Amino acid sequence: MHTESTLDTTQADRTTLRPMRATDLPACHAMSLHLHWPHRLADWQFHHQVSSSWAVEQEQPDGTLNVAGSGMLCRLDDDYASLGLVIIADALQGRGLGRAMMQRLLADAGSRNVILNATEAGRPLYEKLGFVVTDTLSQHQSTMASAPATLPPGTHIRPLRPDEVPALLALDRQASGIDRSALLQALLKLAEVVVLERQGQVAGVAFQREFGRGRVIGPVIASNVEDAKALIAYWVNAYPGAYLRIDVPGRTGLKPWLQEIGLTCVDDVVSMCRGTPPKADPTWRTYSMINQALG
Repeated sequence: MHTESTLDTTQADRTTLRPMRATDLPACHAMSLHLHWPHRLADWQFHHQVSSSWAVEQEQPDGTLNVAGSGMLCRLDDDYASLGLVIIADALQGRGLGRAMMQRLLADAGSRNVILNATEAGRPLYEKLGFVVTDTLSQHQSTMASAPATLPPGTHIRPLRPDEVPALLALDRQASGIDRSALLQALLKLAEVVVLERQGQVAGVAFQREFGRGRVIGPVIASNVEDAKALIAYWVNAYPGAYLRIDVPGRTGLKPWLQEIGLTCVDDVVSMCRGTPPKADPTWRTYSMINQALG
């Protein structure tokens, strides 16, 4: 059950941790712009739709209230949740609010294993809370990307058919080790999706949607790196000159190739897990993420 809690005055004077409301989202968006995050208000609204969300509310000396912190937890299935969009306003840094927010989100997770992607600034707190590093994640973006359109022999790329959605959800379960069906079904309302087909069989899939400063490519699922490159190249060439972003795990080995095709690496973070990391089917691999907050 969601309840408000007034935080101890030794942590932060006149602050309350409470469930986030839809009316809080413009203030959350403004906080993320202050941090130079690319999220649009629409991106915050989507995260709020699929997550358990909390806000830090600060009372000003004149009695007015403003949102001064945020955090969201997306319950992916009965075993896993993804945590992100944790922000504490600069004026309230160092008062224990980040830890209080994390403890609230972890309580929402219950017995679930929790995954997140952490900046170097956030990593020490997460490690103190029991998170361990499982991989790296590199963020690539550009308006100048250009990729060879060569497909592996015997393959072609086409739009996902509506009747293939159940198979897509099953494929993602294999590749991620998590049942993300509810999240992906919400994402399908916003995204374009293509399938890499080989001899009548699905050999990979790639989402693309509006996000941040332009468009984001992900998730991309394939059985090998060459198929993943073909799917990424498809979306790069479908939107020439567009602002494109893709976030790829280090274990995929895609970072050098993305640099070669003009998708510059602008940031590296670490992927972390509290509990047991998901175990994917080795036949399939997730080559790019939905985004950093959702995994």
